[in-house]
Amino acid sequence: MYGDYEAQRHWLEITYHLPVRMWYKYDLQYWGLDYPPLTAYVSWIFGYIANKINPAWVALDSSRGIELPNSKIYMRATVLVCDLLIYLPALFYFATKSSLLRHRSIRARHVAFFTLLLQPALILIDSGHFQYNSVMLGLTCQAFNYFLEGQDLLGAICFVASLGFKQMALYYSPAVFSYLLGKCLLLGWKEGSAHLIRIGLVTVLSFIVLFLPFLYPSFPENLLPPIQRIFPFARGLFEDKVANFWCTSNVVFKWNRHFSASLLPKLATGLTAVAFMPTMWALLSPGIKGFGSMASLYHTEASVDGTENKKSRRPAPTVSLLAHSLFQCSLSFFLFSFQVHEKTILVPLLPVSLLMITSAPTVEGSDWEWGVLLNNVGCFSMWPLLRRDGLSVQYVSLLALWNYAIGHNPFRQKSLQALTLAVYSAIFVLHISELVISPPARYPDIFPVLNTLISGGVFGLAWLWSLKRLVELSWAMGSLGTQRSSAPSSLRMNSLSNGTRTKPLAVQEVFSSSIYGDNLATGGNGHNSQRHSVSPASSMVRRRNTSVLPPTREEGPSTASVVDLNEPSM
Repeated sequence: MYGDYEAQRHWLEITYHLPVRMWYKYDLQYWGLDYPPLTAYVSWIFGYIANKINPAWVALDSSRGIELPNSKIYMRATVLVCDLLIYLPALFYFATKSSLLRHRSIRARHVAFFTLLLQPALILIDSGHFQYNSVMLGLTCQAFNYFLEGQDLLGAICFVASLGFKQMALYYSPAVFSYLLGKCLLLGWKEGSAHLIRIGLVTVLSFIVLFLPFLYPSFPENLLPPIQRIFPFARGLFEDKVANFWCTSNVVFKWNRHFSASLLPKLATGLTAVAFMPTMWALLSPGIKGFGSMASLYHTEASVDGTENKKSRRPAPTVSLLAHSLFQCSLSFFLFSFQVHEKTILVPLLPVSLLMITSAPTVEGSDWEWGVLLNNVGCFSMWPLLRRDGLSVQYVSLLALWNYAIGHNPFRQKSLQALTLAVYSAIFVLHISELVISPPARYPDIFPVLNTLISGGVFGLAWLWSLKRLVELSWAMGSLGTQRSSAPSSLRMNSLSNGTRTKPLAVQEVFSSSIYGDNLATGGNGHNSQRHSVSPASSMVRRRNTSVLPPTREEGPSTASVVDLNEPSM
């Protein structure tokens, strides 16, 4: 009955008129509220404003099914307000301030910002489908920004807020947890334990603030309904035709016929955990192998320059793996977890888009090419939903505009040209077939099923690629131990040709080299760094057997390779 517009409008209605304890209990059969409390609080604010403009839009019960043009304009305006307040600032901060883009010119950073801003999948769902996914994604992006700067407490607050807005942010949680725990291990017993306690306290307090209206005066009676609604295990294994493992494989193997409804959630949970386990290991193993290395190295740095910096306020070296880990982890949830919706593809699209803009078409690793392909296929995977909502023209025009704006030409690609052309050809043939051929009566869902098979196949290949990249980057990083006898080649002192050792590099230079890419290619001074575009992930792979220590006078400047995109400094 009705659609997502009515669901969002109805939540404005019930949050404005009903007490908090009734929000997750009132008439659940009619679009009952099933998102975390922060969504409910935002709905209450917009419901209050809507009631001031026109009370008929949010009248309790009597407004059900109302679809006035003005009310739709208002609902779309609320989406834009959320974009302006949360999503756009987070993207702009990343594109203009992030250390991952410090080698780019100002013009290139602005292009990166608009590449993210014009992402067609999010625009189609949020503005065309009356959703607020940009709030969750914006808070996650800002948390990522803080982690890059070493401000883990602010990052934890933003990530809890993201979880408090939509439970889909849980798809990122294993990667975030592993990164923060791995950093605490690198800090050692004293500083690491203190930092872990601080993060834990901030996280717990943030959740308490979010759920405070449900904790008093009746606990836990008022807390149980939101939890039960947020985690809908009573629903089916998947919803509609979603391009994940369960729906795709269900074409040939009917899961519901072979497994009980109580066993399927457990099976999905176990398979999901196995799928994202490599992410956790990639972020935790450096901390285990290099336990306490950040503390000892920063102590050495402080003794050299005479200053004492807060160790926990520096990003861990593993932050260079975080974007890939967020993508691999969230895609694992999308492919294998329980009760996934088509719109959930937006969750892994955020980190792969961040990887895409920090890379370049000429840099090895295929981050750019995979980012473009997955954004396009992500839109295509939601085509049945978009077509049902009358967004066909918007779907075609936004995809064409975005690909034209970023200069995407599949015929000029390198590593993914064959796959990209094959996928685009299959998509084109399927769209044409839908226009000219009516589905047979025996198989009325043939076109959505084919859509699922094409999209699911691409997402499966992307998951394998994400594993490959994690292995490459983890291998490139190696152990982070500081002992000369056990540290990997990338963190040891090199021996000169005459057998003498170089002077140890200051810690910040070691970690910056691992995290952000060498600026030593310019002779160590970084004056010309804006003329180069370096993928930090790719540069790590290239530096596996190259010392990150500064060159001695005998050696001359480092010759770490970079990619010149001929971007003028501005």
